[in-house]
Amino acid sequence: MTDTLLSADIQLIQRILPHRYPFLLVDRVEQIDGTRSAVGIKNVTMNEPHFQGHFPGLPIMPGVTIVEAMAQTAAVMVGAALNMADKEMKVYFMAIDKCKFRRKVVPGDQLRMRLSTLRGKPGGKVWKFSGVAEVEGDMAAEAEFTAMMDLPS
Repeated sequence: MTDTLLSADIQLIQRILPHRYPFLLVDRVEQIDGTRSAVGIKNVTMNEPHFQGHFPGLPIMPGVTIVEAMAQTAAVMVGAALNMADKEMKVYFMAIDKCKFRRKVVPGDQLRMRLSTLRGKPGGKVWKFSGVAEVEGDMAAEAEFTAMMDLPS
């Protein structure tokens, strides 16, 4: 095993995830430590379509999109670690637990998502993750979530 941590830029992310605008919610994934942990980065901008209606005059990133960004970070972590680029990996939510929101996320913020695997192994379909999303060191959200990873063989 190597001590080198992986990272994924937007080009690699798009080779792993099927998501595209307006639902691709992670810009970079750093510090990928195998399938154990990773840090995702989401630069929040006013150009995102959900700000038109959430809320006019008071743009706030919806909590569900923060949780989705954490899930996409987890999928990129697993996909990068297991060399799933260009293999049409699909990921489906099964459960979201212990989800709490602690602060607003607004345009101009950089969301840093620290993800760790609670359960899952290469070749396994059901994975469980824990995530914390922060802005400038302040917790914005936290959640545990379970996903089915449809990993091509």
